[in-house]
Amino acid sequence: MDVILHLGVHRTGSTTFQSYMRRNTDTLRARQVGFWGPQRTRKGFFAGVLPVPGASTGRDLQDRARGRVQMHLEHSEQQGMQALVVSEENMTGSVRQNLRTKSLYPAVGERMARFGRAFDGRISEVVLNIRSQDMYWASAAAYGVSRGHPLPDKGAIDRLATAPRTWRDVITDISCALPEVPIWVLPFEVFAGRPDDMLRAGTGIDAPLNAQSEWLNRAPDAAALRDVLFDRGVVPHLPVDSRARWQPFDTEQRAALREAYADDLHWLVSGADGMATLTEDPNRRRAGHTLPFQSQNRGHLHDKQERDVAQSG
Repeated sequence: MDVILHLGVHRTGSTTFQSYMRRNTDTLRARQVGFWGPQRTRKGFFAGVLPVPGASTGRDLQDRARGRVQMHLEHSEQQGMQALVVSEENMTGSVRQNLRTKSLYPAVGERMARFGRAFDGRISEVVLNIRSQDMYWASAAAYGVSRGHPLPDKGAIDRLATAPRTWRDVITDISCALPEVPIWVLPFEVFAGRPDDMLRAGTGIDAPLNAQSEWLNRAPDAAALRDVLFDRGVVPHLPVDSRARWQPFDTEQRAALREAYADDLHWLVSGADGMATLTEDPNRRRAGHTLPFQSQNRGHLHDKQERDVAQSG
């Protein structure tokens, strides 16, 4: 049975994808595809995979977690599943941690190494969604404010805009934690609101058509954030009636964040040092690791050879 980890990450359409998978559970099971989502994974299922503060009980919680995961994997195999999609963005970390550290998933390497041990080497592939950093951080901050966090001040916004860690670092950490496991990277800008295309492109599974248009867990717009802050007794400098997306970064900061994202995409298109594959076309399962074969030789000697061949005959 192939075990496919869909890591998300947050703010990239994971909730919409999980809703789509739940709505199509019966159809997918008929195609021998199982699904584990947050309704299973957030009820103590992964308890013990990651260390938490607490009194020592003398039991190896990590071994217990590994045994629990293996038992459920065997149960899925006994039901005839040929593939299992596990979608849980919290495996990578949390939005709260990202905002607190002003960094993209700083502990993802250690976390994924622990999940790799819990799955006991049975992970077949990883699917990761990424998003332009200016939009990711704006969405993450708006989501955080709606959940009770304060509105980021100018200093916090500056630190987010100049954070050195990019998606390339996140992917590198995941690859080091799960060596030999293929990583397929799907940009949010291509797959937003298209969970069937995400499933097909990221896993190669014959995905049921998405018959229900939805985009769940979207970040609140500027007007909604203003209302939230007013309810807390805070008077924010946000538009009164605008339904536009809240964007905390100025023009220069957005340009710098977009340039960082462009660098990430260029690295992925160039092969990502063999660590990951970028998939941008939803009508194809995956993009290749390298460009189509053609002569890459250039220079005066090569040009002379081309002229000689052209002149012969």
